[in-house]
Amino acid sequence: MKITSVNNELVKDTAKLMQRKYRDESGLFLLEGDKCIEEALESGLKIERIFKLEGYEKFPEGIETTEAVLSKISSTSTPPKAVAVAQKQSREWSVDYRRVVLLEDIKDAGNLGTILRTSAAFGIDAVILYGDTVDLYNPKCVRSSVGNLWKIPVFNLNSISKLQELFGDYERVATLPKSEKSVWLSEYEAPERFVVMFGTESSGLSEELKNFATKNLTIEMDSKVESLNLSISTGVILYKLFTQNSF
Repeated sequence: MKITSVNNELVKDTAKLMQRKYRDESGLFLLEGDKCIEEALESGLKIERIFKLEGYEKFPEGIETTEAVLSKISSTSTPPKAVAVAQKQSREWSVDYRRVVLLEDIKDAGNLGTILRTSAAFGIDAVILYGDTVDLYNPKCVRSSVGNLWKIPVFNLNSISKLQELFGDYERVATLPKSEKSVWLSEYEAPERFVVMFGTESSGLSEELKNFATKNLTIEMDSKVESLNLSISTGVILYKLFTQNSF
């Protein structure tokens, strides 16, 4: 099959998936580039269709098309040689999720994708997106996760009562600037079950989640530096927890 017109209905429907509204309505999202598509296929994601540059040898089942069409259905300034449409995953919560990351009100899709990749690398069992967090299936988030989006379960929650239900018997760790009630990362010993919570760079965790926490944690750093980028601080903490425990 070949499609060369940017006005083709299938092309237009695919391009709509760059908007959250249409991703939510259809249950579909975009995969941009070879690695992302290959990782999705290996992980068993249901692929609806693949567009590929005419003459491109990968993905023989794909729809051959032009660079103009790939530009229309891609969110990148330089389009990849292949773009796919996949079905969103549906996961059920498991009591076996013992090491959990919670992200509150994260707005930057690139940061979210990077944190998901880091969480998968350092043995986290599941990630909770809490509050007004950017869409998990935003194309920038999918790209930044570099194929790890479907390797770790991710759940959206918006209720403190649901958090209390799930994590009542977990150690609930708030990541905060240094205070009298916080411990240094180098001194922290994580229990078997924990949820470590991260807020936005601009305002940090909400008072609601600070009050929900049973432990406050701070990264040691030079006093001349006020804070770290969110994805960097997440990586530092998760690396420490990973090397501390035999996951």
